[in-house]
Amino acid sequence: MKKIIVPIDFSKHSEFALEAASILAKKNNAQILALHMLEISDSMLINSDNEQQAKAVFFLKLAEQKFETFLDKDYLKDVNVLPIVKHFKVFSEVSQVAKEHSADLIVMGSHGTSGFSEIFVGSNTEKVVRHSEIPVLVIKNRPKSMDYKKVIFASDFSDEAVKPYINASNLLTSFGSDMYLLNVNVPGERFKSSSEMETTMTEFLQKSDGNLNRMNAVNYVSDVSVERGILSFAKKIDADLIVIPTHGRTGLAHFFEGSISEDLANHADLPVMTFKI
Repeated sequence: MKKIIVPIDFSKHSEFALEAASILAKKNNAQILALHMLEISDSMLINSDNEQQAKAVFFLKLAEQKFETFLDKDYLKDVNVLPIVKHFKVFSEVSQVAKEHSADLIVMGSHGTSGFSEIFVGSNTEKVVRHSEIPVLVIKNRPKSMDYKKVIFASDFSDEAVKPYINASNLLTSFGSDMYLLNVNVPGERFKSSSEMETTMTEFLQKSDGNLNRMNAVNYVSDVSVERGILSFAKKIDADLIVIPTHGRTGLAHFFEGSISEDLANHADLPVMTFKI
């Protein structure tokens, strides 16, 4: 891991993400790309009107000054930080910046408080995840540590989940994490019998790992929704991180169904990492 992107909107949540990225950067000797989306339209930037151009220059300078103050943090000492200001608030550009700089990870803060759906669906976080070809780590609170010892990889373990599983496995191995594979069984058309679930996992591990060494890490949970099943299992094992594969541009809404009770909502405070299918 050599380059980490952190989208910055100067909120406390983006500061949480920046601090989390700094811990990872120090561990991996990586560079942080601090990215701010400045809401200035192209028309203002190219307008020949002197007043419009003056406004554009003013806002750019203001953002640069604010950036300088925002990045003046003790935890960034001895961390290589590159500030980047983009001229318009288009979240697909985060992916473009990642591509241009060959970044390995995006770390961003989220304001969501009521489960995965609130973290992702309809938010700026979802927009970044949709377009990102690289993993996205979503942070909701100030990081106490980045030692992700107990990590849940939640999936339906279909063929399309093989690639994100392999990528997640490689990254989490470098973290020194124990990965719990979680298959959530829900009522309705997607319901599977015990034998069907076991067959699915056996075939999946043979395709992805070439062996069944991780069968002892497989867990099955039955619940009214995928989200609730993940969160209840996270509570049970006191997980440090939840990892899920995503379908990119098709969004994340299809992955989540229903709502969760208040006692489980608190466990959505866990960081979540996504890997593109």
